[in-house]
Parts: sequence; C-alpha cells; structure tokens
Amino acid sequence: MDPKKAPLKQNRSTFDKVFDALISWVEKQNIKYSIHGNPPIYDNADFPWAAEFEQDWELIRAELDEVMKDHASLPSFHEITKEVETITTDNNWKTFFLAGYGIECEENRRRCPNTVKALEKIPGMKTAMFSILSPQKHIPAHRGPYNGVLRYHLGLICPEPRENCKIRVDQQYYSWSQGKGVIFDDCFDHEVWNDTDGIRVVLFIDFQRPMTGFGNWLNSTVINLAKHTPYLKEANKNQKEWEKKFYAKQKQAKPEEVGAGK
Repeated sequence: MDPKKAPLKQNRSTFDKVFDALISWVEKQNIKYSIHGNPPIYDNADFPWAAEFEQDWELIRAELDEVMKDHASLPSFHEITKEVETITTDNNWKTFFLAGYGIECEENRRRCPNTVKALEKIPGMKTAMFSILSPQKHIPAHRGPYNGVLRYHLGLICPEPRENCKIRVDQQYYSWSQGKGVIFDDCFDHEVWNDTDGIRVVLFIDFQRPMTGFGNWLNSTVINLAKHTPYLKEANKNQKEWEKKFYAKQKQAKPEEVGAGK
C-alpha cells in the first residue's frame, strides 16, 4: 500500500472508487511538479515568507491570549469537522478557526485582526486556526486527505519539557518552540503527543503546495472544487452555527459585565 495514502473505506460506491483513483493520479502529478520535492518535513528556508511571518508571532500570541480566556467554550475539532472523529472524539483538541476552504469565520477574524493581517503574507493560504491540545492529549497516527497543500505550525504556547510535546512525521520528530514554525506534508503518516501538564497551542495553517506549470493549474482546480464537497459544506455550517451561538452569548454577557463594574 502507498505509505502516504490512508486505507480506503469499505463498501464504497463506484463513483467513490473512480474519484479516489482520480485523486491518486492528481497527487502523483503534485509530487512530479512540486518545486521543493516531497520530504516529510521541509526546510523553512525554501519558503521566504516563513521568517517574515514569524516576526509577527508576539502580536499573534497576544490575540491568542484573549481567545484563550474563553478556552472552555471553544469547539472541539470534531464538532466542526466530523471526519476527524476517526482520530479524536473527546474535548481535548479544541480549535478557533480563522480561515478554511469556504468556511466563513467572520466574527473570529474580527477578533484577531493582527493574525488575519499576518496570514496575508502566506502565498496560497487555505486554512488557518488555533489548534489547542490539552495536557496528556495524544493524536494517533493518521494521514491527511490530499497532498496538494502543505501544513505550517507556528508555536505559540509550548509547554515543558519540550521533548514530551512533539509531532512525528514519517520517521522525523519535531518539538514546537514559541515563535518558531515548521512546514510538513500531512499526507505522510503523522502522530502528535502532548505528554506534559500544560496546554499546547499552535497556529495551524494549510497552504497550497508550490508547483510549476500544469501541476500548479491542476492542483488549483482541485482545491477550488474542494469547498463544494459535502464534508466542507458541513464544516462551514457547523462553524457558522458555533459562531452564532457563541457571540450571541458574548453580547448578552456584556450588559451584566458593565453593570457589575459600576
């Protein structure tokens, strides 16, 4: 079996099998036309924007600190994107979405203007969220659905000891550091541990894999179509519903806070 492909689900329809075959072919083109090859973890120097982006980490961290005041009310990842229920179903992996494939996050984005501005520096940025792992949380080995995007993690809250808070991508291990980023291909088998007593938070970003010519056109076409899939439509619906309920409660609480302060 291809080491980068997740096992296919049982009892799939003919259409699903044809679609899987098409995506498999596209992924081979993505590797063929990839500008920076196909390693599990990339050299950040290959991406000129990475060093500039890290310069904004303290502004991003300040906005995260405000978001974390509502940590208990933030949605778990599987409450927004149901497909991650194959790897997590508890409340120990929370998210705060800022961008996604067709996912609308208007209220969240308003709350983090400096982060949103910094994200504009990343060519082909497709998804962005604060990814929040509780102490002792383990995310089992899994593979991403499509290699046309690469993933970037910017360390924002990195508990000690650092060696106990890490990610494995294929056979390589990485421990996060505050203000430092790592770029990897999540279609390689990967696994995450937070074996510490502290919360770990990274700014989790997917961006379009840099490619040349036909490969870039083909990949762009597939990515543009992705937001029309049932999976992403459902995620968009779940995100909008969460924001509506959460910010309605915030507005209701404000008069009480003002009154209490008088």
